[in-house]
Amino acid sequence: MKKKTVAVSLIGTQLDYVGKRVDRWARWRPNVSLCSQEDLIIDQLHMLHDNHSNRLANNVAVDIESVSPETNVVLHLVNFNDPWDFEEVYAKLFDWCQQQTFDTDKYDYLFHITTGTHVVQICSYLLTESRHFPGRLIQTSPDKDSKNKSIGRIQIIDLDLSKYDQLATRFDREHLEGKAFLKGGIKTKNVAFNRLITQIEKVAIRSHDPMLLTGPTGAGKSQLATRIFQLKKKRAMLKGDLVSVNCATLKGENAMAALFGHTKGAFTGAQSAREGFLLTANNGVLFLDEIGELGLEEQAMLLHAIENKTFHPVGSDTPVKSNFQLIAGTNRNLKQEVKKGAFREDLLARINLWAYDLPALKDRKEDIPANIDYELDRYAQITGQRVQFNKEAKLAFVDFATSNKALWTSNFRDLSSAITRLCTLADSSRITAVDVTDEIERLNVAWFDTEQPSTATSLANYLSPEAIAQLDHFDANQLSFVLGVCEHHNSMASAGRELFNVSRTMKSQPNDSSRLQKYLGKFGLKWRDLSS
Repeated sequence: MKKKTVAVSLIGTQLDYVGKRVDRWARWRPNVSLCSQEDLIIDQLHMLHDNHSNRLANNVAVDIESVSPETNVVLHLVNFNDPWDFEEVYAKLFDWCQQQTFDTDKYDYLFHITTGTHVVQICSYLLTESRHFPGRLIQTSPDKDSKNKSIGRIQIIDLDLSKYDQLATRFDREHLEGKAFLKGGIKTKNVAFNRLITQIEKVAIRSHDPMLLTGPTGAGKSQLATRIFQLKKKRAMLKGDLVSVNCATLKGENAMAALFGHTKGAFTGAQSAREGFLLTANNGVLFLDEIGELGLEEQAMLLHAIENKTFHPVGSDTPVKSNFQLIAGTNRNLKQEVKKGAFREDLLARINLWAYDLPALKDRKEDIPANIDYELDRYAQITGQRVQFNKEAKLAFVDFATSNKALWTSNFRDLSSAITRLCTLADSSRITAVDVTDEIERLNVAWFDTEQPSTATSLANYLSPEAIAQLDHFDANQLSFVLGVCEHHNSMASAGRELFNVSRTMKSQPNDSSRLQKYLGKFGLKWRDLSS
């Protein structure tokens, strides 16, 4: 069954008023025009008017009945003390919408925006866009080319922007630009990383809630936090600055004062007042790197500041306001830190709404060539000197960098340092195969001469003595190694990437999580057993 059409309009005290003479039919009147269209039948018109326009509203209703007998005109008394007062107009139109019963299954709704002040028109748009009025906008206007001047023409405006192809294309392009910006212009190929950046871009421009960036040291948490801030600033979503703090440097009694500020004389050595990082980040972004290093007392005050946007500087009884957005970074497993009593569970719950685990460089081998080019460009921008690989050298370095021989223990910091050394030592701005061979040797010395921490763990943490006694030495040592690796990761996927680092590259779908889950299942273990 075809839906009926219901329109809402205001009486036009100027445009609708033409008197009662016969020649009024030669004049264009917006509400009469709305109900005179051949291609649009208005089944019901709700016309809003004030006390002073009661007679005009009735006269217009009579004329509408004569040109459109199928239209049922319903008059509503809505008085605006000041039709240019935005707060009053919006509140009264909002209340009117709340009092109505809208049935979108049976009716199509139109809000006529031709009449009323500009403030009324803006409020009509806002109520329709927010779906408090569940319909579309319609506008009437005179048609100079028409023989019947009184009918005019109409235009319907649907605020569902996804229906407009040109706008959808622009939005898609804007999202692509945002994602490219967050990636520093690097054309990454890693599917999981690209998916992660896609979601971060959406959250960055739509949310003011805290974000948590996890991942190993050197995975790019600080750079990503900076780009998130720059993207929000670019979109005029922020007025303040980016304040970056390495929490590992905040130790002892100075940590509280550095974060929350202090008054003059609050403690020995406090010769003058200090704002503190939270206040400096007002209306901007506060990036707390290595947030797991904060003490429990600082964590408690930080949680209060996030939830209430207020805190007390050290030595002050007067609360201070700061509307900052928090981005936290850590290479620790904060869930394990909670279990150890080193991190507050309520703070983790608050900052874990948008949590993203950045993969290590060795887990994004397909992105290494693009990052090499990025580091070359970065070196050129910093030094003003353009250095390039010759063909043989480029092939040799990319081959090594993407192989299992390259550990990249410090991730992008290792890669950046390697390119900086290669560019600095290159003669005639050209990196040769000999330069690459020397650099590979340097990296191997740095990676393999460093004593590596043990990845094994005690099976007694997870299995009973009876179960351990049933294991062969081979299985016991292998399981101990696997569990040790798992303890250093936040997720099965991340642990699986490290454990199956070679075989996963030979599969079209690595399924790291599934493989690890099946392996643990052989010993009666589940991932939640490890995380708990």
